[in-house]
Amino acid sequence: MSEDTLTAPMQEHRFPCDQCGADFRFDPESGQLLCDHCGNRNEIAGAGPWASGAIREVDFQSAINDRLPSQEMEETRVSKCPNCAAQVEFDPGVHAAECPFCATPVVTDTGSNRHIKPKGLLPFSLDETAARTAMTAWLGGLWFAPNGLQDYARKGRKMTGIYVPYWTFDADTQSSYQGEHGTVYYETRRVVRNGKSETVRVAKVRWRPASGRVSRFFDDVLVLASRSLPKRYTDALEPWDLSGLEPYHPEYLAGFRAEAYGVELQDGYTEARHHMDRIIMRDVKFDIGGDRQRVHDIDTRISSVTFKHILLPVWLAAYKYRGKSYRFVVNGRTGAVQGERPWSAWKITFAVILGLILAAGVGYVAALNQ
Repeated sequence: MSEDTLTAPMQEHRFPCDQCGADFRFDPESGQLLCDHCGNRNEIAGAGPWASGAIREVDFQSAINDRLPSQEMEETRVSKCPNCAAQVEFDPGVHAAECPFCATPVVTDTGSNRHIKPKGLLPFSLDETAARTAMTAWLGGLWFAPNGLQDYARKGRKMTGIYVPYWTFDADTQSSYQGEHGTVYYETRRVVRNGKSETVRVAKVRWRPASGRVSRFFDDVLVLASRSLPKRYTDALEPWDLSGLEPYHPEYLAGFRAEAYGVELQDGYTEARHHMDRIIMRDVKFDIGGDRQRVHDIDTRISSVTFKHILLPVWLAAYKYRGKSYRFVVNGRTGAVQGERPWSAWKITFAVILGLILAAGVGYVAALNQ
């Protein structure tokens, strides 16, 4: 981005209670700002379901050409983890902390990150207690996990609520294609098997040229903009109820952390295009019809490309076992859980030995009955 577009001031989000001066935090249960010191509550101005229509798309080409107005940009204080490279906002008064993504000690600095401002977010609707309950149930169902992992769940170590960055893309597509339409038919043949003559039906395909056009409007193609979490885990947290997006208000971040995006806009769009191309291929095959389809060429014209930078809520726990980090993520809206897990060598060995003993016992009983 050009210097002219990066004029927004440094953002430090603190929301003092108007009664006692302590800091408010966002309370997922009530959807309000809550002061833990005196119990005072405040509504978030301009928030609520009626405000969701106020989330505006941003022109993609303007962003790529460095023509975004200054109000679309912001600057925040971030610290970069030396292990997993996560860029996470920390409170101004915090000078040392633990990376929420991999449990590595982090010495915070005064580094800043200039980026495209979020347009919307899904507020947390599950508090930490509900998230830990979901994670504990998930850990309890893991086979061959070390006892230390179960102890970790029972101890109830603090989880971290993080807003994870995503891109969404809208686009209008018009695609022309060349291919072939296949119709399956059968021929009867006589073959000799084991010295006997048999009649069999053999499937054949009759091909004829096919061409045409398909069109599709893509709405909110979702792309993870973080490199700190394994994509296979964040994908497993879907679906997200994007219809519940709220316009971005920093008050939602009170008491939580936010990760700066690590996937740049252009790279996010490239991934979105891969997703669109897969859907377009499916549309083309459906349009060709028949029993089989061959697609030789697709020429797609794409227009009216817009995007949003949004934040989605994730509860995160990082656990170090024998020097290796394991991460557990919980969808802050639905309670869906995904994560990494270590394996207990002695439990696996015991299970193998037990299986061999049972197999030997079954074999012995079978031998006696012969």
